[in-house]
Amino acid sequence: MKNYLFLLVLLSAISLKSEAQDNSQRFPEFPQCAVVDFTNKETCFKNTLTKLVLNNYEVPLEVARENYRGEITVIFEVDKTGSFKIIYTDAVYVELKEEIQRVFNLLPQIKPATYNSRPIFVQFKMPVKIPLELNTEDFSTTSQVKPDISEINFQQPQEDDLTNEYDQIQSEEFTRPRYESQINIPLSHEYYSRFDAEYNKIGVNTHSASKPLLFSEVSKYYNFKAEEDKMLRDAESWFGKKLWNEHLVQYQTKDYWFTLDFALDLQLGKDFQQTDFDFTYNNTRALIFQGGLGKNFNFYTVAYENQGRFADYYNRFAESIRPDGGDPAIIPGRGIAKPFMDEGYDYPVAEGYLSYTPNKFFNLQFGHGKNFIGDGYRSLLMSDNASPYPYFKLNTTFWKLKYTNTWMSLRDVRPAVTENGSFRTKYMANHYLSYNVTKRLNIGLFESVVWENDNNRGFDLNYLNPVIFYRAIEFSTGARGGNAIIGLTSKYKFSDEINIYGQMIIDEFSTSDVFGGKQSWKNKLGYQLGVKYFDAFKIPGLFLQAEYNQVRPYTYSHNTGVLNYGHNNQSMAHLWGSNFREILAIARYKNDRWYGNAKVIYGKRGFDFDNAFNQSAYGGDIYTSERQRPFETGVKIGQGNTTTSFFASIEAGYIVNPATNLKLYGSFIYRSFNPNVKTSQTFDNTTSWINFGLRTDIFNWYYDY
Repeated sequence: MKNYLFLLVLLSAISLKSEAQDNSQRFPEFPQCAVVDFTNKETCFKNTLTKLVLNNYEVPLEVARENYRGEITVIFEVDKTGSFKIIYTDAVYVELKEEIQRVFNLLPQIKPATYNSRPIFVQFKMPVKIPLELNTEDFSTTSQVKPDISEINFQQPQEDDLTNEYDQIQSEEFTRPRYESQINIPLSHEYYSRFDAEYNKIGVNTHSASKPLLFSEVSKYYNFKAEEDKMLRDAESWFGKKLWNEHLVQYQTKDYWFTLDFALDLQLGKDFQQTDFDFTYNNTRALIFQGGLGKNFNFYTVAYENQGRFADYYNRFAESIRPDGGDPAIIPGRGIAKPFMDEGYDYPVAEGYLSYTPNKFFNLQFGHGKNFIGDGYRSLLMSDNASPYPYFKLNTTFWKLKYTNTWMSLRDVRPAVTENGSFRTKYMANHYLSYNVTKRLNIGLFESVVWENDNNRGFDLNYLNPVIFYRAIEFSTGARGGNAIIGLTSKYKFSDEINIYGQMIIDEFSTSDVFGGKQSWKNKLGYQLGVKYFDAFKIPGLFLQAEYNQVRPYTYSHNTGVLNYGHNNQSMAHLWGSNFREILAIARYKNDRWYGNAKVIYGKRGFDFDNAFNQSAYGGDIYTSERQRPFETGVKIGQGNTTTSFFASIEAGYIVNPATNLKLYGSFIYRSFNPNVKTSQTFDNTTSWINFGLRTDIFNWYYDY
């Protein structure tokens, strides 16, 4: 009996001790501190945290060069989920604050602090001395020496007072979270040229061809915040901050953030060869809403309201690709236009997407917009030339690979294929595999297939498989079941300053015809070769590029017409379609908020003769059937109505607001277009077009048709 009483007392003592410990305040716990006894858990937490911070912190070069000696004070919390969050940072340099934020973003999620076994918030203050050698704490988890991390407050759990819930919704310091988010970097050639050099240095394991890139992909190599800080202007008033430096509305808490901006594209110009009207113009107002819910989910939407009238050659081209139904034009790259006032156009546009990154390997997007594949100014595989379209995209990145799958819904809007007043739907699926063979060499494999909604086929589930050869599926669905093309890309980094790149497109490949030497019409091929020169001639901010493109006749077209490689009467690849060769040179320069660019393009093109005496298809228009070809062999680039084209443009401007990429600019375009035979669609034209504008640069305008 005495033994039983002794055992009961012993168990009661153990229970009381355990209960006392459970009711006490427990520090947050790193996994490596789980085996440490209760009395040393505080020391283990502080030592482990200090070690992680000091081992990952890199003193910015700007600070190190000045031999700075000082201290950073960080107030942070570990929340109920065990996540670290900085509340306040005190440091002399902005770069020091940004680096400590980066380090805290790397910290793992740990076991949270508890009170009475319930998770609670806990706050700490931690100094970090610069240079780092001045921090002499002992990192041993068993040491009784405590680093200088002082506890500020344990927040004991209380019953939530829901009557104050509305008032507790307050914005915190806005840290520009877009630059670490899964938001797409807008497709702007000028914007991409800013970080192209950093993103393509020798030795980095990046994949630059599959665009748009995510901010989170690029921010590891290019410090968007630091570069934006260099352009910020001193502004004290609310209006001054919003005009020069910030988003119109910006809101951020620990769980979510969003921004709201009013965007503009106001242009006023003069086509000196246009006699019917005094001026050209574009009047665009847009609303941009973007943000993030948690760390892995982001959204972006923009709605445009547009009216415009452009240079004569551009208006004629827009009207030549008009849709069925009576609307006068399709504005290239934008959308279907309605009549507006004096021969102008009204063309509403909407874009947007949801972006979700469940882990470091995958990013999924569902949206309405554009995509681009390639390292050049042009793409022969997938470009942003056509109007926006619905798409679902899956990016998979691991090892030395990036694999992009995109599924799209496109439209054929020609009168010949419209059914019951509704445009014909067709679908496209493509996949692109990018592989870094070495630290200098990248190669890519591309495959795409187009099919239509025939026999109520709808979206063919065969093409949902992300790891399958589309060519085999296309063949199995019937001789006219789809139109598949394949492509190859490559890039080689001679140095950090010079990259060369290339593409090849193969629409139809017959060995006997390709190597037969008879220039068969079946040789539906194209290729690209280009070179980029970053910080040219050791001038920071100077970017030079040269590129050659050629595509043989009938590439991208199909004998059924509907299965061509187009959307809304525009090519999904090169904006000239096929049956052309061109060479182009581009120079860009940026210094602080000032920028400029110049572009020269010379090309040879072959058009059809649009008259009653010659209805043959010479292979330039991807919407004509290849069955109308006049030759079986002897097919050459430039055949048909041979036309030489020269295009030159220059633009200079000032970045008004770097947060929204709002620019004030002036531009001049010279275009010479000389066909052998003048027709209603292919006419002799020389244009001198001057333009001034205020534009939020978030998509590419292409005027070089």
